[in-house]
Amino acid sequence: MSARQNLTRFAWLSIAAAVLTIGLKTGAYFLTGSVGLLSDAAESVVNLVAAVVALIALRVAAQPADAEHPYGHAKAEYFSAVVEGIMIFVAAIFIIYSAVQRFLDPQPIENVGIGLGVSVFASVINGLVAWKLINVGREERSITLTADGKHLLTDVWTSVGVVLGVMLVALTGWLRLDPIIAFLVGLNIIWTGYHLISQSVDGLMDRAFPTEDADAVVATLEEFATSEVHFHGVRTREAGHQRFISMHMLVPGDWSVQRGHDLAEQVEARLGERFEHVDVDVHIEPSDDPRSFEAGLVGLQVPPTS
Repeated sequence: MSARQNLTRFAWLSIAAAVLTIGLKTGAYFLTGSVGLLSDAAESVVNLVAAVVALIALRVAAQPADAEHPYGHAKAEYFSAVVEGIMIFVAAIFIIYSAVQRFLDPQPIENVGIGLGVSVFASVINGLVAWKLINVGREERSITLTADGKHLLTDVWTSVGVVLGVMLVALTGWLRLDPIIAFLVGLNIIWTGYHLISQSVDGLMDRAFPTEDADAVVATLEEFATSEVHFHGVRTREAGHQRFISMHMLVPGDWSVQRGHDLAEQVEARLGERFEHVDVDVHIEPSDDPRSFEAGLVGLQVPPTS
């Protein structure tokens, strides 16, 4: 099993991008007076808060297991995503409120060219950082980086919508188009926040492996199944980047403890080769004991071969 790289440097990258884009987008707002650009800057403030929370979560998640947390600290990443989702809701409320106020009292937009140029430059920065965070997050199975990257990517598309809105206002002269687009931006941000929170809560509920990976677990165990050996109660769960697999391995009752233990070690080693950052627990049971088949055991099964 390969060691996980230090991911906090990517959180620092996100923080730097957020600080830079806040300055650029706020400047664009003061240049143009566009509430759409103000909403874009507000979302970047959320990005900054989320990036700081992500940094803390990644540091906690990287800590090794201890006496009080024997399964490690990987679930800290889910709390980061929940906090980010809540902050997204806060930003959305601010954006929608500002949009309604500006709709009731529309104001002209000035210095459109310069303001849009600054906003586009900020979006390019966010886009590049988002691409990096999402790729690293997927490679390292970090929900914190993946969520942060997807949030930044949403910010990019939000900026595209705002820029188009400001351009249309400049072309048509319809001032209320700017707050209408800002209102739609707020709704889009709410959807992003809901998705992040629901995904994080799902992870905190010990969600099982995705179907593809669960099938890979079964396929690996089938390599060891014989007419004498089979598995049931195979359960999987994910906690951030860390994964857990537990199972009951049924062997003949007249096997020695050493023989059963040796096979269990082989099973654990093979699964460790198949999946990174995985903890495998094999419980050995005699196949000729009826108590080994008591009802109520949830999980996948690998039957004996004929």
